[in-house]
Amino acid sequence: MNKKKPIEILSITSLKGPNLWTWDPVIEALVDIGELEDYPSDRIPGLTDRLVRLLPGLMEHRCSYEEYGGFVRRLHEGTWPGHIMEHLTLELFGLAGMRGGFGRAREIPIRGQYKVVVSAWQDDVARAALVAARDLLMAMINDEPYDLAATVERLRDMTERLTLGPSTNCIVAAATARKIPSIRLNDGNLVQLGYGAKMRRIWTAETDLTSAIAEGISRDKDLTKQLLASVGVPVPEGRLVDGAADAWAAAEDIGVPVVVKPYDGNHGRGVITNLFTREEVERAFVVAEKEGSGVLVERHVSGDEHRLLVVGNRMVAAARGESAWVTGDGRSTVLQLIETQLNTDPRRGSTEDHPLNPVRIDSAVQLDLERQGLTPDGIPAEDRRVLIQRNGNVANDCTDDVHPSVADLCVLAARTIGLDIAGIDLVTDDISQPLSRTRGAIVEVNAGPGLLMHLKPASGEPRAVGEAIAEHLFPAGSNGRIPLVGVCGVHKSGPVAQLVAHLLGVAGYKVGVATTGGLTIDRRVLERGDGTRHDIASRLLRNRAVEAAVIESPPMMIAGEGMAYDWCQVGIVTDFDPGLALPDKYLDSPEQIWKVMRTQVDVVLEEGAAVLNAHEPMIVSMAELCIGSVIFYATDPSLEAVREHCAGGGRAVVLDGQKIVLIDETSREVLCDLGSTLAGGQWRGSVDPSNLLAAVAAAVGLGMPRERLMAGILSFVPILSPMMPPGQTPRQAATDHRSAAA
Repeated sequence: MNKKKPIEILSITSLKGPNLWTWDPVIEALVDIGELEDYPSDRIPGLTDRLVRLLPGLMEHRCSYEEYGGFVRRLHEGTWPGHIMEHLTLELFGLAGMRGGFGRAREIPIRGQYKVVVSAWQDDVARAALVAARDLLMAMINDEPYDLAATVERLRDMTERLTLGPSTNCIVAAATARKIPSIRLNDGNLVQLGYGAKMRRIWTAETDLTSAIAEGISRDKDLTKQLLASVGVPVPEGRLVDGAADAWAAAEDIGVPVVVKPYDGNHGRGVITNLFTREEVERAFVVAEKEGSGVLVERHVSGDEHRLLVVGNRMVAAARGESAWVTGDGRSTVLQLIETQLNTDPRRGSTEDHPLNPVRIDSAVQLDLERQGLTPDGIPAEDRRVLIQRNGNVANDCTDDVHPSVADLCVLAARTIGLDIAGIDLVTDDISQPLSRTRGAIVEVNAGPGLLMHLKPASGEPRAVGEAIAEHLFPAGSNGRIPLVGVCGVHKSGPVAQLVAHLLGVAGYKVGVATTGGLTIDRRVLERGDGTRHDIASRLLRNRAVEAAVIESPPMMIAGEGMAYDWCQVGIVTDFDPGLALPDKYLDSPEQIWKVMRTQVDVVLEEGAAVLNAHEPMIVSMAELCIGSVIFYATDPSLEAVREHCAGGGRAVVLDGQKIVLIDETSREVLCDLGSTLAGGQWRGSVDPSNLLAAVAAAVGLGMPRERLMAGILSFVPILSPMMPPGQTPRQAATDHRSAAA
């Protein structure tokens, strides 16, 4: 077979929220396979074997057959390059250390062109993996070499640099499992959990409850010790010194052995332990001085180093350290022994998959070697054990061994410093005994502690520290959600969104609204224009002032960007236009538009409600997709769809003359009698009855008190209506609007 021309990637679109494909963010690529339209995989000799030989993990892809080897079976039977690119991208995700997820490949009406859709947990990584999948596939089609190792290394590097770190990610994952929404706020580890007024923020293992004063105290080791000692927490005796000679004087006062360390350092840098002689102490002072702005000399506490994690008012995890040793063979240098006996341990590495760090020769190791009469290039005698590292390697789980009194002391230490989340460094011979028996002591209290040692310990059980932090931030089953109403439609969604927002405002909420008219918060216009763009609408959810949100999501937004939120309490579908087409997205049939608009129903929470227009059969058919309850609305209470829905246990809001009535199978409740009000004969001229019913049904779905509905309906003024020129106040607009209606 002749060499084939490369597949072209014509465009890549990021769908950042729920979309017509799935709930999660994806990239949607438009690809042109060209002449390969005539060459499915079974017509390219050796392609399947080459792919499986290079990527044996493809055997795990079940594909449409839902069985082991299902995708490879499809390759043998014949499938097209778009589909193959989808699976190769997902396989590259796994090799790069990123979870795979969702994938689809669908042809469009243009011959040879396909949409390839894959999960995008991180947009840049997803795009790079898709391009790499195309290049890999072309190499296999043309039977050319391909450097898979280099590609995986590049993608893995991107994944490590661009995705959330392991500590932050475990908290986000725990929050997601509880349906607590998350928004990444920067390229690092700053993440918002929850929406609007209910939000909390985390930055690695620090939260918006973490006091800046407490963090400052924790960096000042001498002040930390003073505060801990004042409440009875055992700490090693010691003091701040102002020179090498003073360090030895302090050591003599305390009694050797001692520890020398920077008073404002972290991560154990510059900490040298078990010092006996003046020469050792003075040399250690020089090392510690380089790592901080002051030096402490303290009593050496014998025993193993431990790290205990305190979250809120409880100890949730503990890890024990161990010293690192090598054994001489009479031929190898210390450096060579470190590489062959320590750094070959598969648990050691620089990524989040490795609970132990590689051992490197630093000043502390150098000093310990010299105390043993060795240098890094020295050759220990055969069978001689050489201590390489006293500190570090705190990665062996011992949570179940911690004595209750030790856990209580750690909680007291964190509270004394003022940290809601703290890593407590503690040295003791036996963590299962009270510190009073072992002469153990707490040596440091750390803000923003790393969590990896508890998530992937070198030995012992992983601990659910992410879940503990999520529970700390959102106790008693709270989920960080504000009342959020999503509205999808073709012609009526904007007016309905305004009506719902007004009703929520009357109910006492500060409401944020994003519609095609713009963005408002608490009736204040922040931006005019298209507020249904993903980036504009999502601003509402990042604003602490917003206590409830109403977001209009037209079909074009869902198809082109994805929704601005993950789930909503109420999702309204107002109207359906069978003539609507989105040619730029190759969506031009009623069935395709229906799939786009059903997304609004898909994202309704289980405890929420879908509000559906019973006059539209295509919308009525969405009811069966909702995992929450369904409320129909109709200006005609005799509609067959309404009768069947209520007979099946559903509810409907209908217009019966001048009355808005909530009905179900057995009851009928008048929510609002418009005919008995002063505006009874006027409201039809200013508000579409169908829109009013949709808004009232949404209020019912949110559990709004009935007495607020009448006040809300009668006082409605469209905030962003054409009647309100820029600069005009809502009060002026209300006056003009009532005059126009009259």
